[in-house]
Amino acid sequence: MMLRKIAALIEASAIGLSLAACGNGVGGGNEAGADGKSTLTFMLDWTPNTNHVGLYVAQQLGYFADAGVNVKILPTAQAGAETSVQNGVADIGFSKLTDLANADAHGADLKLVFDLTQKPIARWCSLKSRTDIKTPKDFAGKTFVTFGSAEQSASVRQMIRYAGGSSDFKTATAGTNTFRTLTSGKGDFAGFYANWEEVESQLNGPALNCFAADKWGVPGNPDQLGFAVKNSWLKNSQNVANLKKFLKAARRGYDYALANPDKAADILVSQTKTSHLDPKLARASMEKVVHEGYWSGNGMSDETANGEPGQKLTATVNTEDGQKYLDFQYNAGTYTDSHKKKLPHAPQAAELSTNEYVQ
Repeated sequence: MMLRKIAALIEASAIGLSLAACGNGVGGGNEAGADGKSTLTFMLDWTPNTNHVGLYVAQQLGYFADAGVNVKILPTAQAGAETSVQNGVADIGFSKLTDLANADAHGADLKLVFDLTQKPIARWCSLKSRTDIKTPKDFAGKTFVTFGSAEQSASVRQMIRYAGGSSDFKTATAGTNTFRTLTSGKGDFAGFYANWEEVESQLNGPALNCFAADKWGVPGNPDQLGFAVKNSWLKNSQNVANLKKFLKAARRGYDYALANPDKAADILVSQTKTSHLDPKLARASMEKVVHEGYWSGNGMSDETANGEPGQKLTATVNTEDGQKYLDFQYNAGTYTDSHKKKLPHAPQAAELSTNEYVQ
């Protein structure tokens, strides 16, 4: 659901971002509470899940307070986190590098300042019962369940070609439950996230057969998910100071989650009661994050020889991997301006991101 939700929000964002570009992006960064600490607002990209666990840990364990900021976590808006940050509805939003490329192409002025995922986590999956689909080559001629994202279609076409198939496939609009769309026979394959929906399928079914795009010819890392802010917001020195405090505390929260995955999962569930998260799913998701090294970018064991946690959050944007993917999508014709014209050159990862605020 995460992957498809993001794709849908991008389409909605494209409609309003050219107008949103005139927003002041002030948000709550300079608003001091009764305790004298500034309050920052953070907007999620989807319903709470383990991608957000470090934020809830930092909130619950007092890391934000220790750093000297108050943080208000906002549920995702229909228009998406990108539009909300651009308009100043939120100071910071959960987004990803390629979404910012789309948003900025339509008039926004956003920058990624923190990268959570260091390895691709998107998966393209069919039901395991579909024995006629053994590799992405077999996606050819099948029906892709999608929200109509040009980015996703370009990746699937490349995977099919790399596997030795033709680039033709049909599409069907995703419903509210993509698992149900596949089991109903209305579609043959769809996009999922390895650290949430793939885990959900392993726990509750239906079983999936999944393929990672980077293993099938798609270059770079398409899934640099993290925190985005508006460039003009960064011109205020107080905002910059507060952002550094926020990122330091958030990083501490994610490091705690890597060292204490079960406890962190339980905090996520307890702090998001209205989302009714499955505690078993949250724990299993965190176990997969740690085991696969999605946040550290490597396959380190859970513990080092002296018993200390073996993984620490990387948090920085890999612009080399990001540019490879942006170039690929640009060459596929994915990025267009607000008039649906192809951009004169590929979006630049170095312009869409910065690592200077990660401490």
